[in-house]
Amino acid sequence: MNPEDPLAQLRDIHLPETGGWWPPAPGWWLLAALCLTALVALVWAWQRHRARTAWKRQAKAELATLIQHRCNEPGWYGDLNRLLKRVARQTHPNRHPESMTGDQWVDFLLETLPKDRIASRPTAEAIVAAAWQPKPAIEPRNAAGFASFWLEAQL
Repeated sequence: MNPEDPLAQLRDIHLPETGGWWPPAPGWWLLAALCLTALVALVWAWQRHRARTAWKRQAKAELATLIQHRCNEPGWYGDLNRLLKRVARQTHPNRHPESMTGDQWVDFLLETLPKDRIASRPTAEAIVAAAWQPKPAIEPRNAAGFASFWLEAQL
């Protein structure tokens, strides 16, 4: 080999080294930003939905507590009516159900039922009247059943 021969100093063709995985290409950064934005938007929407429907979960929990501790006392029926009025205020705010009493409240309860309106009239009347009667004329089990049916129709 002649050290002066420039062709002898040439090496064979070689490929450049591959780039590492970091830093990613701009397209990956864009995709990551879009995914992060979508995730933040989904979490925000989910939290907002949970906040808007918290009253529904609270009403169901309160009804379950009332059903568990049902008794044939006017106070229990008063608590049941207050729960129904709070739900009615949330679901029908323009009709102002919080100010309804007596037959007007009974009519409202029956109007907002999806079916069996006529068959439910005696039960609704008894629930409304039981809050002021020393000996309520309705069984707590029947009142709780009507309240569950009405609440499910509203929620």
